[in-house]
Amino acid sequence: MGMTVVEKILAGAAGAKAVKALDIVEPRVDLAMSHENAALVINQFNEIHQGTDREPKPWDPDRIAIIFDHRVPAEGPKTATNQKLIRGFVARHGIAKFHDIRGDLGGICHQILPERGYVRPGFVVVGTDSHTTSHGALGCFAFGIGATEMASVWTLGVALNIEVPPTIKVVVSGRFQEHVGPKDLILHLIGRLTAQGANFRVLEFHGDTIAAMSTSGRLTICNMSVEAGATSGIVPADAETERYLRQEAGVTGPLARVRPDDDAVYERVVEVDVSRLEPQIACPHTVDNVKPIGEVAGKAVQQIVIGSCTNGRLDDLEIAAGILKGKQVAPGTRMLVFPASGRIYSQALEAGYLQEFMRAGAVVMNSGCGPCLGIHQGALGDEEVALATTNRNFKGRMGNPKSEVYLCSSAVAAASAITGVITDPRVGGR
Repeated sequence: MGMTVVEKILAGAAGAKAVKALDIVEPRVDLAMSHENAALVINQFNEIHQGTDREPKPWDPDRIAIIFDHRVPAEGPKTATNQKLIRGFVARHGIAKFHDIRGDLGGICHQILPERGYVRPGFVVVGTDSHTTSHGALGCFAFGIGATEMASVWTLGVALNIEVPPTIKVVVSGRFQEHVGPKDLILHLIGRLTAQGANFRVLEFHGDTIAAMSTSGRLTICNMSVEAGATSGIVPADAETERYLRQEAGVTGPLARVRPDDDAVYERVVEVDVSRLEPQIACPHTVDNVKPIGEVAGKAVQQIVIGSCTNGRLDDLEIAAGILKGKQVAPGTRMLVFPASGRIYSQALEAGYLQEFMRAGAVVMNSGCGPCLGIHQGALGDEEVALATTNRNFKGRMGNPKSEVYLCSSAVAAASAITGVITDPRVGGR
């Protein structure tokens, strides 16, 4: 019986000839990623070793990556002390894939791993962050785990008791209209599947639209696959995967291209034609409350956010800067921009995008997660409305349960910044 991409990856990592959905495996882990919650992982890791004769030493420091991104710079003494604890652990164990708060090496974990070539096709990648699904864009099986599970991975180098997830095949065809793109595709798909529609499944993306899509766009759709409940999203590695890793991540050496068998067994097939897709908006307070922009256009917004691991890459900033060129952010609306990494920050600076944002009245913040998770910068006031390119809009997501968050693409965000109300970029962005 043929296998899906994830079944092939898990079979190889578990040393099995073949696996099928719902089998239990214990795959070798190729990369284990944490961010500030590594402080909790360290505590769990030390507890595992208490009362044993084993020295609390990671199984392979070269396969551990730690990136500070959720609270950068530290917003208070507790975070600062945890970051100090992590720095000590990193130094003690020689963890080289560590990205501190730096303008040259820092950024959001889901951007740093791809752009530094840490993730490769065929890898098993685990991370203590639900949006670890992002890395499926490079043809690996990437999924989120808890701190205790990560402590176990640090100890043993394998993920214990993993159920092979069934796979939903998503076939995407057609050409996007101007100012419509991957963010609109994944919002539309989540709206169709619902927030629980892909629970414990993998979304495996195919079709001519995916073949023509950049790695940046693929990162967006795999990032938000978890919002449909999916364990992971994955784009089977192809020529674009290899181009990105060679040209943008500087990877040398052989690269695997794990592809599904022709007779792979899928739980279901979902088809999407994007040729007539409109810009999509996820309305409060669930990501699957998705509507075409025509149904919410005109809604007043007080804060625009462009950035995050979903839409903080260079092409997102390029689109937004192009729409804002020669225009101003509307009075009564504030606009925050968070480049996803220091590298993207520098590239956007060199390209003139950041100057365009500042000239228009936006505020360019340091690379990081920004207001996305509601514990750091950019909290909302009572009754305020935010329009953001981020990936979640649960009640209180940006720090205030009395506020509302709408999700959109960078094109919609930029066009709306000019008018102060939710605006279709196919009209307002011209």
